[in-house]
Amino acid sequence: MSKFLYFQILVTATPALFCISLLHSPASSAAEVSYNKTQEIIASPGDLPLVDAAQSQSALAKPSKRIAQIETAANPASTPETIADAKPQKPEKAESISLTTNSEKTAVNSQQNDVTQTNITTEQSRTLPVALEPNSTKTKPAQTLELTADISAKPTTNKESEVAATSQPNNLQPTDTATQKTSESNLLSESIQTPEKPAPTNITQVQADSLEATDTSASPEMEQVTSVSQLSDVKPTDWAFGALQSLVERYGCIAGYPDGTYRPNRAMTRYEFAAGLNACLDKVAELITAGTSNLVKKEDLQKLQRLQEEFAAELAMLRGRIDVLEARTANLESNQFSTTTKLNATVWFNLTSAFPTGDITAERSRTAPGSPFAAPTRDANNRPTRVERGQPETTFSYYAFLTLNTSFTGKDSLVTQLVFGNGNSPANELVSAGFYNSWGSPFLDQTGAPTANAVGIREMSYTFPVGDKVQVAIGPRLNYYRYFDGNRFTFYLKGATSFNSNGSTLLNAVDRGSGAVVSWQVAKPLKLTAAYMAENTEFLNPAVFNTASNPRDGLFNSSNTMTAQLEYAPSNSFNLRLIYARSSLKPYNGFIGGAVGEPLPYGYADDGFGGRVRDSGADTFVVNFDWLLSRNFGLFGRYSYGQLEVNPVNRDRSGGDIKVQSFQVGIGFPDLGKKGALGVLSFVVPHDYISGRRFLLSGGGNGGTQYEVEGSYYYPITNNIAIVPAFYAIFNANNFDSNPTVFVGNLRTQFSF
Repeated sequence: MSKFLYFQILVTATPALFCISLLHSPASSAAEVSYNKTQEIIASPGDLPLVDAAQSQSALAKPSKRIAQIETAANPASTPETIADAKPQKPEKAESISLTTNSEKTAVNSQQNDVTQTNITTEQSRTLPVALEPNSTKTKPAQTLELTADISAKPTTNKESEVAATSQPNNLQPTDTATQKTSESNLLSESIQTPEKPAPTNITQVQADSLEATDTSASPEMEQVTSVSQLSDVKPTDWAFGALQSLVERYGCIAGYPDGTYRPNRAMTRYEFAAGLNACLDKVAELITAGTSNLVKKEDLQKLQRLQEEFAAELAMLRGRIDVLEARTANLESNQFSTTTKLNATVWFNLTSAFPTGDITAERSRTAPGSPFAAPTRDANNRPTRVERGQPETTFSYYAFLTLNTSFTGKDSLVTQLVFGNGNSPANELVSAGFYNSWGSPFLDQTGAPTANAVGIREMSYTFPVGDKVQVAIGPRLNYYRYFDGNRFTFYLKGATSFNSNGSTLLNAVDRGSGAVVSWQVAKPLKLTAAYMAENTEFLNPAVFNTASNPRDGLFNSSNTMTAQLEYAPSNSFNLRLIYARSSLKPYNGFIGGAVGEPLPYGYADDGFGGRVRDSGADTFVVNFDWLLSRNFGLFGRYSYGQLEVNPVNRDRSGGDIKVQSFQVGIGFPDLGKKGALGVLSFVVPHDYISGRRFLLSGGGNGGTQYEVEGSYYYPITNNIAIVPAFYAIFNANNFDSNPTVFVGNLRTQFSF
């Protein structure tokens, strides 16, 4: 034997003998005492019962037994061997210190000791030839700071040896490694290979007082590190640092943040170090489970033994808290609402006032002047009857959505949205008949159902993909505006807040309807959406409206609409929408109009002499754009043109068309004053009649043109609470140029959860 080989054997054997001697030192007793103190902390009254606590205690108190069964391979110096065609079994995790029991690998989330539900997968373990117990818990990386056990291909520091090992917890494949022969080394023949998809083993970070989860959504992604020295907040002067460093570099069993720290500006605690140690225990256990135990370095097992003795109390604390989390997670799973359904809710409080600067002239019935629904009659001059309306009172109301979103495949969506409220904007006291919830009315200041405080179904639809580029939605109550006429600056949750500013005033008589919608992503900048809907709207009286579910009207009779929209979006900052709708409108009480009368914007139309009309066809064209010119400034606009056919019941009356247009321009200020905020200024002409004014029973006024100026500011106080002050000025109200200006103020508080 050469002197060089003799020297290497001496160097290798000395630390091993030194570590073996430590097994009989007072360190074991100290660890046992430390662990007993730790067990008292874990079993405090505020915690849930631990799983297999007794088994964990006994094993942790005597960690020296965990290494006793290792059988090392023959000395490669005298018996060269080839490592090939290995068939490792699926690696398992033990729940206690011994790897000879069955276990579960549980994915958990923890935020200040409150656990949220995650998916749980269980793997059965087999009896292992060595009693090395890693931590059995994986932590969801999106929520919890983690130490990831993984193998990375790294060259060994000893050129005369390499470790052969593979680990892939879910689906191990045989791994071939090259054979190396040497006659000058008594170390184990070793090499490390990385599987195609390394399966991480995640360890929950444990604090001294509580199990704390860090939301990494606001932090850099975790990346694999190959050296403890990269974790700058681990002190390199500690003996444990060097021991763990060699394990990390050989087995790649710790991950940290890209900046090289566990957490910026915070020292590494013993509990964090124990989590790192636990990760390396996991990795070595995986190698042993995979049937490659004879390829793990003997000195590494000795290092692990000493580290376990030193950090026995911290490891006990770590595993005890994991047991608590497992119990809490199981409790949440057994009592969860649904595995496929998410519940979201939004509630609005509205404080609203309307301030006319004088009495307002409105076209209403003189027998029911207080009703915004009762149609006027024509007087001896064939002029619709008029009334004067005064100052309304201030109101305080609420409106709420509860949305259940269910997915069965992860790509489909079943939407059930409930609505209820008691709002009635003071502006409704001033409008002409048929214009209820139109000008000066905040969109979210309404009841949402025919009866205040009653719960209604606002949406009921199912959406699913057909191929990669087509989405189909069907349902008895589809929300028209979920698919058409969107705009980043007029979306009701954050943008322009009045009915006249939220969308085109002429576009569609069917707000919610029964039918189908097909969306086709033609190419990256182009999207084509087409729909057929029959009227089935939640806020209308079902005894009179909702033709789609009424067997006397049905799905294919009036009222219904067919719509097509071509959307051009060459970038995230610009959107252009071209929309066409063809409608068939049913007259109610003999007149076309009201909430189901578009493109007639909310007023009533007769035959020009107070007579009734038949079902009428209508066409609407809309151009809508939003353009974000910079991060904090954008423009938007919308132009609409509509034509309504008037078909008198009296054949002696001549029919005709009502032609009307509307337009809107505005500016938006994203992130105004705070990230997520949005300020909007909007100028709207909601109904400018081009021809056919003689058919208007209400809405024509004296020939004037109403226009509005609106300002609103969405300000998020938190992620769940926002306040939205809005102010409107209505000029030439009800198309009377003699009417004074009306001012409307609204303060909205918005809660989302």
